[in-house]
Amino acid sequence: MKLTYYGHSCFSVIVGGKTLLFDPFIKYNELAKQIDVNRIGADYILLSHGHEDHVADALEIAQRTGATIVSNYEIVSWFQAKGVKNAHPMNHGGKWRFDFGTVKFVNAVHSSGMPDGAYGGNPGGFVIEGAEGTFYYAGDTALTMDMQLIPMTCPRLNFALLPIGDNFTMGVEDAIIASDFVKCDSIVGLHYDTFGFIKINHAEAVQQFKNKGKELLLPAIGQTIEL
Repeated sequence: MKLTYYGHSCFSVIVGGKTLLFDPFIKYNELAKQIDVNRIGADYILLSHGHEDHVADALEIAQRTGATIVSNYEIVSWFQAKGVKNAHPMNHGGKWRFDFGTVKFVNAVHSSGMPDGAYGGNPGGFVIEGAEGTFYYAGDTALTMDMQLIPMTCPRLNFALLPIGDNFTMGVEDAIIASDFVKCDSIVGLHYDTFGFIKINHAEAVQQFKNKGKELLLPAIGQTIEL
């Protein structure tokens, strides 16, 4: 699968010939200023929760591309009220088969509120299963024992995307434990460096994962990698 990183927690993955875009926060991310939002394609936009640093560009991209927004019921309803035509609501533990594969909405421990202060429902993560393989996007979350349910209920993961910036989410140490819980040793780090509270030492983080026999990938913003 081809993954393109757009900074913070935003990335796209091509699955079943469709482009899945996760948590778009680009225009307002100083580290991603070289990325042109108008050139980002999407067939589906998956939103883990309602915070602005995860949904800021979702409306614009959805309106331009006609992409289907996939999220919890409250977030989907919020975007529909703003004119989004294509949307699919989900909730924890549920899964749905789309034209590219299956999406399961799983638990995350965080908070959720929309940019205008509206209720954003409960935060979540996604397990995506397609013909090319399966991956887990944790969203913004603390380490939680619920992660152990993923290898019990889903196919073996090819890779997992985990927050590593600490302060607002898991840090590196907890992300290593999370990788054990989901039984996946190939990890893409997210939610780091964007703000002062979440800056990390890249070399140290990579080494900590390596010390446990795991691989931590930190692609550059705009870089595409094969997984």
